Amino acid sequence: MTQHDTELVFQYRQAEYDVDPVYLRRWSPRSFSEREVPLDTLMSLFEAARWAPSANNEQPWRFIVARTEEERKLFYSFIHESNRVWCENAPALVAVASVGTSSRGTPNRTHAFDAGAAWGLLALEAVRKGLITHAMGGFDREKARLALGVPDDVELHAIVAIGYRGPKETLPPHLQEREKPSSRKSIRETVFFGLYGRTDCPT
Repeated sequence: MTQHDTELVFQYRQAEYDVDPVYLRRWSPRSFSEREVPLDTLMSLFEAARWAPSANNEQPWRFIVARTEEERKLFYSFIHESNRVWCENAPALVAVASVGTSSRGTPNRTHAFDAGAAWGLLALEAVRKGLITHAMGGFDREKARLALGVPDDVELHAIVAIGYRGPKETLPPHLQEREKPSSRKSIRETVFFGLYGRTDCPT
C-alpha cells in the first residue's frame, strides 16, 4: 500500500479502540490492475483461510479459483453485468462456498458462519501481501452451480475478485466517485451488553 493509499484510508476511517491498522486498511476497491498475482502469493491467502476456526473443526469452506482467461470467462457467464464492468480487470476470481453437511452426515448449521471466518482471514492476508479483494453477491447462483459443477449440498456465498490496485480512472465515472474506503457504524450500534439493544456497559 502506497503512502497515498494509507492517507486515503485514514481520511475515512478511525478506530474507536486500539487495533492493528490492518483492519482499517482492508477495504473493497473496484479499480484492479491486470497485473498477474504469482501463484505462491495467491496460495498464501488460502493458507491464511485454512486456519480459520470452525465448529467441530469441520472446515466446511471451499474455494473455486479462476486464474486463466478461459476460467475467468466461465465466471463472467454468471456474474451480473454491474459487477463485470469492473471485475474483468482482476487477474483472479474466487467462488466462496461451504458444505452444508457435516462429516457425520448431519446438517452443519454453522457452515456459512465458518466460511465467513475463512474469507475474513483471506482478506486480511491479502492486505498484508499488498493485494486488494472485493467480494460480490451479484451473481446467478444457479448458473454458477451448473457451470462450476457444485454439488447440491454445497452453498455458494460470494465471488471475490483478487489482485493489485489499479488507477481509479479505469472505472466508469459513477464508480470512480465510490472508489474510497467506507466508514463504519459506531461500535455502540452493534455491541450490546446482557440483552439485545442494551448499550450501557456495566462496570
